[in-house]
Amino acid sequence: MNKRKRNANKKHRKNKDRLKRLKVESLQLKKPVRKVSKPKAEAEVKEESKPEKKKTVAKKAPAKKKTATKKAPAKKKAAAKK
Repeated sequence: MNKRKRNANKKHRKNKDRLKRLKVESLQLKKPVRKVSKPKAEAEVKEESKPEKKKTVAKKAPAKKKTATKKAPAKKKAAAKK
């Protein structure tokens, strides 16, 4: 039984190592991606052209007061029947 486990572990370990090597190799072959940046002048013009919105404060409704409720008196147990 030990021999089976040992062989299985060895195979899994070899497979993991193989996959790691493939991943590293593929990342090395990958071409660098160039980022396209927008000119700053256009970004500033767009920001300036936006109309400014006034912030409106929403009115809050007054908090509701809890009404005092009277509890019904506890029912007395009926006297034991004779």
